Amino acid sequence: MKNEIKEKFMYSIECKTKVVNDEKIIGQVEEVCNALIKCYKEGHRVYMMGNGGSAADAQHFSAELVGRYMLERKGLPAVAFTTDTSILTAVGNDYGYDDVFRRQTEALVEKGDVVFGISTSGNSKNLYDALKLAQEKGATTVGFLGKTGGTCKEVCNIPIVIEYPRTPNIQEAHEMIMHTICEIVEKKLYE
Repeated sequence: MKNEIKEKFMYSIECKTKVVNDEKIIGQVEEVCNALIKCYKEGHRVYMMGNGGSAADAQHFSAELVGRYMLERKGLPAVAFTTDTSILTAVGNDYGYDDVFRRQTEALVEKGDVVFGISTSGNSKNLYDALKLAQEKGATTVGFLGKTGGTCKEVCNIPIVIEYPRTPNIQEAHEMIMHTICEIVEKKLYE
C-alpha cells in the first residue's frame, strides 16, 4: 500500500510540475491577477461557479477573497453561485439544472465584473451558457478547466487549461492557481 500512496503523491507532483513549467499558464495566471486588480479598483465584483468538487473550489476561492488570504484587509466582493440553495433549487425546478448559473449571471453580473467557471472536463453546459452570457454582458470570463478545455474554453477570455488525465490532480492544480492569485491580488491591492 505504501507504494500505491507514493504513486498518488507523484501524480500530484507531476501535474503541478507540468503547470509550473508551462509559460502559457504562468502568463494566463498573471493576466487573471491583473484582471482582478482592475476589477476591484474599479468597484466591480467577482463571481464563481462549478459543479461537484469544482463547486467546492468556487466556494473556497470566494471565501479567500471575501475573508482574507494572508493579509488583514477589507473584504473583497466575491460570490459563489453554488451557495444559495433557494436559487439553485428554484431555478433547477422551474427552468432546469442547465440554467442555474445562467439565471444568476443574468440577474447579477455587470460589465467590468470577472466571472470564473471551474470545470475539470470543460464541458459543463450550465457553465458554458453562463460564461457565454457573462461575456455578452461585458464581463471578463476566466476558465479553470481541465483535459482539453472542452466547450467552455470557447467562452473564456482567459482559459486556463490543465492538460492532465486525472481529475483529482486537475483540481489540485486549480487550487494551487487560486491560492497564488489570492496572494498576489491581495498583496498588490493592500500591501
